[in-house]
Amino acid sequence: METQTMKAILKDSPSYGLTMKRVSVPTPPGPNEVLIKLKVVSICGTDLHIYVWNKWAKNRIKPPIIVGHEIAGEVIAVGEGVKKVKVGDYVSADSHIPCQNCYQCRTNRMHVCKNTKIIGVDIDGGFAEYVKLPEIVIWKNDPSISPEFASVQEPFGNAIHTVFAEDVSAKSVLITGMGPIGLMAGMVCKAIGSSVVIATEVNPYRIELAKKAGIDYVINPIEEDVYDKIMKLTDGRGVDAFLEMSGKMNALYDGLRSLTNGGHAALLGVFDDDVSLNINDLIVFKGIRLYGITGRRMFETWEIGNQLLKHKLVDLSKVITHVFDFDDWEKGMKLMEKAESGKVILRVSD
Repeated sequence: METQTMKAILKDSPSYGLTMKRVSVPTPPGPNEVLIKLKVVSICGTDLHIYVWNKWAKNRIKPPIIVGHEIAGEVIAVGEGVKKVKVGDYVSADSHIPCQNCYQCRTNRMHVCKNTKIIGVDIDGGFAEYVKLPEIVIWKNDPSISPEFASVQEPFGNAIHTVFAEDVSAKSVLITGMGPIGLMAGMVCKAIGSSVVIATEVNPYRIELAKKAGIDYVINPIEEDVYDKIMKLTDGRGVDAFLEMSGKMNALYDGLRSLTNGGHAALLGVFDDDVSLNINDLIVFKGIRLYGITGRRMFETWEIGNQLLKHKLVDLSKVITHVFDFDDWEKGMKLMEKAESGKVILRVSD
């Protein structure tokens, strides 16, 4: 490697904003570690939380730390014991680092490891020219998938995990929240044959993105009653599946109320505060199956995503709205802060 320093985007103080500066390149990879030269990274909602320094970030992040975890790049060095990848491989990474020793890890549930560490949250992340990661999180990309799409596989996996909580083929689906993951979930539903995909969203920019992404019906809760509209669209039955992506109490209520008796709900959205619901009427007496979704199933979800992208069943260009050079990272953050973007991509190197 020619240089011993690199550009990186850090949270270097407990306050609003991030800083790009030159820092030391990671040390050579140790046992079971991989060093990656980044090509493309994408900005996650988590990165935005750290940027604006919200309540969650204040309680979780300990500066200084390099942020970012949605990546695509090339392996340039491997440590002792690495077997699954080699120098020159084109890779991405799951953001959850499992301990591999707890009960969940030993029973094929690494995505809910009790001791999970998150890239760019608990350890230095991928908003840099180089990143060093444990082999356990590395995913080898199909060469046909562009680096831009490859960098978005981590949130794409969240969408897939939520959609595949149960079979939604030939079924009606409601998705509350048309942020990037909600948009991707809608496209996955269409790709696997859901009969109708209905979405709720209040942001005009995201409403237009949802229409362009092929969502069948987009309801603005400010302008229409969600329950009444869904009953009309489903001949009074309600939707078979409800996918919650917004983290908003009103959306959760509307979704559970609009769900048909015996249907299922998969919740990915993270709520700011405690939630109060009439569990008897909305869940128990309706016979609802409720799923809490976190992360991606390692690596079952990644394999599904690979097939959807490799065979062009989902077009992520409908979600990626902005591409910037790495030095212009703050333009992307500002757009996301104003909710005037889908996925924002940063090109780190050729």
